[in-house]
Amino acid sequence: MLETRTHCPYCAFQCGIRITGSAKAPVVSGDPDFPVNRGRLCAKGFTAAATLSHPERLTTPLARDVSGNLVPVSWNAALDRVEAGIRAVQEAYGADAVGVFGSGALTNEKTYLLGKFARVALRTASIDYNGRFCMSSAAAASNRAFGIDRGLPFPIADLARADVVLIAGGNPAETMPPLMQYIDELRARGGKLIVVDPRRTATAESASHHLAVTPGTDAVLALGLIHLLIRERLADADYIARRTEGFDRIRTLVAAYWPGRVERITGIPEATLLEVATILGRAGSVTVLTGRGPEQQAQGVNNASAYLNLALVLGAPGKPSSGYGCLTGQGNGQGGREHGQKADQLPGYRDIRDPAARRHMAEVWNVTEESIPTAGLSAQEMLEKLGQDDGVRALLVFGSNPVVSAADALTIDRGLRSLHLLVVSDFFLSETARLADVVLPSAQWAEEEGTMTNLEGRVIHRRQAFTPPDGVKTDLEILSLIAERLGHKERFTYGSPAEVFDELRRATAGSRADYSGITYDRLDRENGVHWPCPSQIHPGTPVMFAERFNTPDGRARFLGDPHLPAAEEPDEDFPLYLTTGRLLAHYQTGTQTRRVPQLDRMAPRPTAQMHPLTARRFGVADGADLVLTTRRGSAHFRAEVTPRLRQDTVFVPFHWGGAESANRLTNAALDPISRMPEFKVCAVRIESTTESGGLT
Repeated sequence: MLETRTHCPYCAFQCGIRITGSAKAPVVSGDPDFPVNRGRLCAKGFTAAATLSHPERLTTPLARDVSGNLVPVSWNAALDRVEAGIRAVQEAYGADAVGVFGSGALTNEKTYLLGKFARVALRTASIDYNGRFCMSSAAAASNRAFGIDRGLPFPIADLARADVVLIAGGNPAETMPPLMQYIDELRARGGKLIVVDPRRTATAESASHHLAVTPGTDAVLALGLIHLLIRERLADADYIARRTEGFDRIRTLVAAYWPGRVERITGIPEATLLEVATILGRAGSVTVLTGRGPEQQAQGVNNASAYLNLALVLGAPGKPSSGYGCLTGQGNGQGGREHGQKADQLPGYRDIRDPAARRHMAEVWNVTEESIPTAGLSAQEMLEKLGQDDGVRALLVFGSNPVVSAADALTIDRGLRSLHLLVVSDFFLSETARLADVVLPSAQWAEEEGTMTNLEGRVIHRRQAFTPPDGVKTDLEILSLIAERLGHKERFTYGSPAEVFDELRRATAGSRADYSGITYDRLDRENGVHWPCPSQIHPGTPVMFAERFNTPDGRARFLGDPHLPAAEEPDEDFPLYLTTGRLLAHYQTGTQTRRVPQLDRMAPRPTAQMHPLTARRFGVADGADLVLTTRRGSAHFRAEVTPRLRQDTVFVPFHWGGAESANRLTNAALDPISRMPEFKVCAVRIESTTESGGLT
């Protein structure tokens, strides 16, 4: 039986899988030869092939008719409509009135071509992607401190060899379960896991210490720990002197975060703070990891910087089995933020405002430097201006579902409905696709070839197992066909994804994220290659910063500011904190996983988790239906009463749309640097409750 070695379509762990059977009856198993997951999969991975032949699969283009219905049309008719709409909008409102919205789920080849398509075929500055909602704060913090952003600048296996791992606002036991094998190995060796999270998550259950911080106070906790490390003479003074700059400023900053004050703000007792600081300071090797908890806030960069500073004070980055890293979320969240689909970026992390970067890309693309647009708006800002006089009037969406994933979703819904043209490329009719004027059916993960870059910077080969169904095209084909209709056929003619990758290699040569030494053949022979890899004889870079950081003088930078309150905190009208996150059964906006019966049975609808004392205070029974309301809107949930989170906090998952959309509630306040919305903290009230069985 034919077997294909490839990779899971979901999270950034990018587990190796093996597929056998046919497209109608595929069988998935873990690949024991892939060194990251080592044969293990989660429930999502084992059921990943269920979407390939799903009865709701899109296999023909759809277009909205005069009655307002989406009806099947030919590819020519669909592309005619796309071309006409783009031309009409740009003629009336200018090039930037057509926007492109990408995804951290796209392959590196798609990410690269999407950025090129926007700048060359559309000549628009209006391009960004949903990764702006995920890793952008930690990326900005790493770029400022280390001079480069790679989620994990060390192999994931190093976690098992650390003495202590601190995870702030991440829950890999549910979001990427195969990672926990390394935590299990650490604990078996006598190592300790410390988890910072308002909830006692499945990951926190494995921890020696769970710090249930007040939502929005992450920086305070990290600064308080640094204060204690300095006070107790547990900071690595030699490392700080040799390998960093700016410590005096941070020492002055943390003087204001003495244990008593930190306890009052975070809710963590002084004795616990001292105990945790002592464990960290006396450990031989420490790894500090941040997840979306501290990052998805209006001060997300400052939060991530505070934890990064904690790692630097401990002398961790660049040392064996130590360091700071970000738990990247989306499947290609790492590669997706490297190759040009961000508003201010060109391939290889090049800054679109840098003249040298613009000259380099003009040569690769065979265009003039002047024709490449400047930086546009970030994702949330672009979405909030949809349909406005100075905003985007036509939007092309690839691999994303922003009406569910963006903050303040009701505002985004209104903006999408106001557009002159909305085009969505997807393989299911997502909530965003249901609003579209044209829907283009695209190939799924097992039906196309390409590369992904996992959370540790390992570039891997996603191999094609099956042929796409009749009537379905890949996103690379779709982009090329639209570009051809816009008069750019010669710049968008590729014989294969490998040809696109070869152009990407040239585009990234000499950049921070240099892929020029990576080829498909190498990826197959070596089970992936860690970037940067500047030549085909270079071994790749599994471990970064061993000798120097990517700054002009080779030193890491201590950076950070005093903690600020969340943009919105509880008050008399909205007395509780609301925070959001993921569940084991589902992924992102649930477009795929909610269609898999095994996963849907695990979590058929969203619940609102609250502490028993909170439920009693507001008269909520376990299992009751309820409405949660914030200053932006309301959404429906089922109550789940549990002692596993703080009494002042309600947790809801964000995998559902419509009336059950968590992002109808969330706050679109932005971090001033990363432009990340504040998904993790806002003020909420329980509007109404009924007995389980129906909403009023």
